[in-house]
This record gives sequence, structure tokens and C-alpha cells, in this order.
Amino acid sequence: MHVLVLHGPNLNLLGQREPELYGRETLADVDAALRRHAEARGCTVDIRQSNHEGVLIDAIQAARGACDGLVVNAGGYTHTSVALRDALLACDRPIVEVHLTNLAKREPFRHRSLIADVAVGTIQGFGGHGYVLALDALLALHTSTRT
Repeated sequence: MHVLVLHGPNLNLLGQREPELYGRETLADVDAALRRHAEARGCTVDIRQSNHEGVLIDAIQAARGACDGLVVNAGGYTHTSVALRDALLACDRPIVEVHLTNLAKREPFRHRSLIADVAVGTIQGFGGHGYVLALDALLALHTSTRT
């Protein structure tokens, strides 16, 4: 199984930006843990981060024939980007949405995700470990659809 992992805007600042909210774990730490977890399960991951909506959309469009599923933390685009939502909808691959924090405990404008209804599920509030949980969810889904 091959999975595309997308980190949206400002996630490159993980560990530095609002550590009281997001923790001290860096994006490199999250990615390394995810790669180890994927390798242990015989899965490969292609991990990308961008602060640019179009770059994320291009990656999603390219994933259509290149991956079995996506793990997506769209960052602030979660609440604003119809274009990103449309790209995910057109991707025709299972998607698990991830958020480091519990959005229900955040500002009201963060309570609505434009991509939640395109995803098979959402994992939030578990920090960087949420990506590992999302990968496990995709692997379980992939296994159940093949049997």
C-alpha cells in the first residue's frame, strides 16, 4: 500500500509555533515516526508539506493513480478552501483527515471542516500521533476492502 501524506500551511513551524497548543514535536519528528510506522507495516508513504494551496491541489491530483489513500492535515485550508475540497473529492481515493488539536475545543471558525464530508474519517486531538492513527485506519480500510 502506498499513501500520500499532506501537511498544509504553517505545519512546517510545528514545534516552534504556539507550542502550548501544538507541542514541541517538530514536523520532522512527526514524519520520522510516520515513516517508521509505515515501514513496520509494509507500507510506503510520500510525505509533503506546502504553504501553497495550488501545490497541495497538484499533489492531490497527481495522487489519483499513484497512491492507495491519503492522510491530509489541510491546516487553515480545512476551513476555507473549496478548491482543496474539490480536488480531494475528485481524487477518488480514501482520505483520512487529521488535526493535531481537537477542533471542537478551538475557536468557533475552526469547528467546520470543508473536507470532513469527503474523508472516510477524521482524527483530531492526538498531536503528531494522529498521523499514525490515520495510517492505521487507511491500512485497516484497505485490508477490509480486499477481503
